[in-house]
Amino acid sequence: MKKKIALFLSVLSVVMMLGACGTQDPTTVDYNGVSYNELYQESLQLGTALGKASEAEIQAQIGSLSGYGEETAILVDLCYKWLDAMEVSGAYVGVMENGFTVTKSGKTLTTDLMLEFEDRDVVFQLVYNYHNMELTGVTINPVYSFGEKMAKAGMNTLISISIVFAVLIVISLLISCFKIFPYLEAKKREKAAAAAKAVEADNSVVTQIEQREEQEQELADDTELVAVIAAAIAAYEGTSTDGFVVRSIRRR
Repeated sequence: MKKKIALFLSVLSVVMMLGACGTQDPTTVDYNGVSYNELYQESLQLGTALGKASEAEIQAQIGSLSGYGEETAILVDLCYKWLDAMEVSGAYVGVMENGFTVTKSGKTLTTDLMLEFEDRDVVFQLVYNYHNMELTGVTINPVYSFGEKMAKAGMNTLISISIVFAVLIVISLLISCFKIFPYLEAKKREKAAAAAKAVEADNSVVTQIEQREEQEQELADDTELVAVIAAAIAAYEGTSTDGFVVRSIRRR
């Protein structure tokens, strides 16, 4: 048992020694020909230069740098992001002590410089392409407190829930509108039926008028026939038609 414990302690000590040997001071590392201090000075110069400039001076700098293509696009982006950070974090105060770190991840190298503003701290980050150590991007992130993060998360949750309920209400209204369609269809059918009845009634009136006109025409024809017959009989008898009375006329 004692031998096993001794072996375990030996292995543990070796692992700890290897870990200590693997830990390297980042200030002594050579980042593809660029030293830690050079990276720090570049980040510090950019941060302090922007911090000392007024908003009007930064706006003027944006105007002077715009239009020169990709060479100055990163600096223009940096100026815009600095102005956005000032709106959220207040005015620039200074550089925080021991607030610089260098991180290498694959083909990318990033440097983070902690800056102090009136309302909150800010992480001033520069992103490099490790193969040629050219600056490829900049990021300025305000550091929010735990309470601010929770408040922001709660607000986002509230907005998301409100949007979901709003969509559900709209869907419910659309579904309720479907009930109106059968009612509208019934009204449409009723109007069509009423229009058909009106047309039928008009046709009936026209038919009655035509029948009445035909009857009047037949009566007129019968009157003429009676007059002709009466005149013929009167001529045959040698008398006048005053004494003739026609009771009926039968057509065969």
